[in-house]
Amino acid sequence: MLAVIQKSGDGYTVRYERRLKHSVEKVWSYLTENEKLSRWFSELRVEDLREGGSIQFAMPDGTFIEMKILELTLYSVLEYTWAEDIVRLELYPESYGCRLVMIETLTKLTDHTPKDVAGWDVCLDVIEMLLEGKTIESRMDLWKIKYELYVQEIARLT
Repeated sequence: MLAVIQKSGDGYTVRYERRLKHSVEKVWSYLTENEKLSRWFSELRVEDLREGGSIQFAMPDGTFIEMKILELTLYSVLEYTWAEDIVRLELYPESYGCRLVMIETLTKLTDHTPKDVAGWDVCLDVIEMLLEGKTIESRMDLWKIKYELYVQEIARLT
């Protein structure tokens, strides 16, 4: 299922949702422990896991962009800046495991937006596969499919 993209105030929100057959604690570890985080998003690294702390994004040239943690509730909410935008991850315990909701707040849509949205979608698929002990043969093949779908979705909003 694709993320839901909507106009929201002066910007846009992108809402992804996954129902996972694993505990909140186990899923949280994939969002906050660098060893597990690197398995689904190798450029991200938690530097200081606390409100006001930071997450770093490694650039191809070896430099880092620091993203500030805006909200942190253990095993429940992790929200941080992403350039001009905001990434929010929420976990909800459910009878089958938990529900992972990611909400990306975008200040504007650009030509690059479908690439980023498809990338996050694939990352969430990878988390799910890792939790299940599986792998995705080609992230790029999956990304290409999702990218084309998101190009169409975003075109409807502009």
